[in-house]
Amino acid sequence: MASTSDLAPERSKTSRSRASTKPREDQLEDQIAQLQADLKAIAATLTKLSTDKVNEARDTAKDEARNMQRQGQHVIDEVQDQAGAMEQQLKDTIREKPLTAVASAIGIGYILALLSRH
Repeated sequence: MASTSDLAPERSKTSRSRASTKPREDQLEDQIAQLQADLKAIAATLTKLSTDKVNEARDTAKDEARNMQRQGQHVIDEVQDQAGAMEQQLKDTIREKPLTAVASAIGIGYILALLSRH
């Protein structure tokens, strides 16, 4: 049988391991808290980066839309200028040769009338 002196050292070992377990638990809790803080910081950084990228993409899209609008307006202005020039040329031709213009109009009207019958 074991004597009390044989059991006493085991108790002191157990009480020492319990005492050493407590600092380990505290260290583990501190490490978990640090990991949580790091994860929050990473999440905040990712949120800021994604917000910055979204804003950058929106600004780029707005710039492109304005650029396309300017280009479209430029094309419209050119077409209007060309149409105005053609109109002026047609008016000048009618003034210079009114009989030819009337004959042409009658001829075009006759052809359109023939085409619309079918």
